[in-house]
Amino acid sequence: MARRIKTNLEKMDASIKSLLKKYGDEVAENVDEITLAIGRRGANAMKRSSAEMNFGGKGTYAKGWAVAEEKHRLYTTVIIYNKTPGLPHLLEHGHLLRDGSRWLPPRQHIEPVETELLAQFEKEVQSKL
Repeated sequence: MARRIKTNLEKMDASIKSLLKKYGDEVAENVDEITLAIGRRGANAMKRSSAEMNFGGKGTYAKGWAVAEEKHRLYTTVIIYNKTPGLPHLLEHGHLLRDGSRWLPPRQHIEPVETELLAQFEKEVQSKL
């Protein structure tokens, strides 16, 4: 015969809520840590991929990759950007020269890094949960 346990439903409700809140806070903290780590790795990967493309010049394009972290109440956003605005888009998608004489083909160096980072992010989040 099963043993019956009498409990106060309000106490049980409060304990379940506190456990779920602790779990949610722990998950959010882990995801934030993973997000920041992936963002930093992404900036370094962009520096490497830009340097490997050998765009010429002094290497200021490759050195110009940085990470901006925005912490919100429930989540953290990481933005990887280059300090030279517009240039990554032109190089990634191709462009005409200033005088319009010749089309320079695209050099895809951002998209491969992006897909790799997304895969790493999903893998790490699943392993932490």
